[in-house]
Amino acid sequence: MEVLHPRCCGLDVHKATVVACVRRVIDGKAVKESRTFATTTSSLFALSEWLTETKCTHVAMEATGVYWKPVWHILSDGDLELVLANAAHIKNVPGRKTDVKDAEWISDLLAHGLIRASFVPDTQTHEMRTFLRTRKQVVREKSSHIQRIQKTLEDANIKLDSVITDIMGLSGRKMIEALIAGEKDPAKLASLADHRVKASQGTLREALRGRVTRQHRFLLRLHLDQIDAFDEAIAKIDREVEASIAPFRTAVEQVSSVPGVKDLSARVIVSEIGTDMSRFASDAHLISWACLCPRNDESAGKRRSTRIRKGSPWLKITLVQCAWAATRTKDSYLNAQFHRIKARRGPKKAIMAVAASILTAIYHMLKDGTFYQDLGPNHFDPRTKERQKNRLIKRLADLGYVVELAPQVS
Repeated sequence: MEVLHPRCCGLDVHKATVVACVRRVIDGKAVKESRTFATTTSSLFALSEWLTETKCTHVAMEATGVYWKPVWHILSDGDLELVLANAAHIKNVPGRKTDVKDAEWISDLLAHGLIRASFVPDTQTHEMRTFLRTRKQVVREKSSHIQRIQKTLEDANIKLDSVITDIMGLSGRKMIEALIAGEKDPAKLASLADHRVKASQGTLREALRGRVTRQHRFLLRLHLDQIDAFDEAIAKIDREVEASIAPFRTAVEQVSSVPGVKDLSARVIVSEIGTDMSRFASDAHLISWACLCPRNDESAGKRRSTRIRKGSPWLKITLVQCAWAATRTKDSYLNAQFHRIKARRGPKKAIMAVAASILTAIYHMLKDGTFYQDLGPNHFDPRTKERQKNRLIKRLADLGYVVELAPQVS
């Protein structure tokens, strides 16, 4: 097999150590040298100096949790070409599993060009991605405390979430604060509702008639304080994101023009895929990277599974949420596509197809520097009409009729 990189290195990265194997071709023979380094900053600089001394040109490592990131950051300051590999794609032969053997195996694969590099964003994109992922985690933690408030109210037999959609809204917050302050009169609690609340005063009074103890008031106060802290943290993250959005502002505006994609979702999508689409050979490669297409699993002429891969939860969840929003946009291409596929394949496959269409459009928009142009709800009509005609002709032929078609004279 042809050697593409005669001087390369494979790294087996762990939390405390990094095993490096430098592979050099000398007089047509592969010579390997392995060393173990600690993951402290000084030891990683020593690793970088050793790779420079051996005139190594390419370095490959596995994406192991977050442990690869410090190694990547230090080695990226030099002239080395770094390759990040998916651990599932470069598994070693069973029965030969040691740290040194793993490093040697990675170096062999790299030398022959058998490692498919994973997408590693640039520094600005990485920072934006980190901010928005953290924001998503904080929002999830806030939602957990809202659910705990609902659980506490239910334990006190307060049915507030049955009559108010958002218990953390203006009316719900006033009522909970009053409960914490010791108010027990259902009529006074119901009077705190905003005039826009659809539930009647009688319904609210019945829902707010319960048995609130000191323990309930303590837990409600505790969870409200946590929610306020999370709101403050989200506001800080939003300010930091806004201060760093300048390089991505045009891309965010382009992505926001897609139906169902709002400003926050556009920022998340751009932070996950970046703005440079040249790293993906085509829109199909981007769809496959995002795991929004059926996988190939065929053996002996039989397709065993077409189930989509798990993929990145940050990107896929956002795209699916945007797809559901897009399906509610009337007189649009995405709405027509969803209902067309849903009738044949069900809602789950239909929504994944819409999410893939959104990402396909985003790929071409970022690549060409254009905004979204809707194809319209009638885009599928000519194709559907032709298929329907052929299906009816075949059905009549199966019943023993010969059909001759002629255009209708108006």
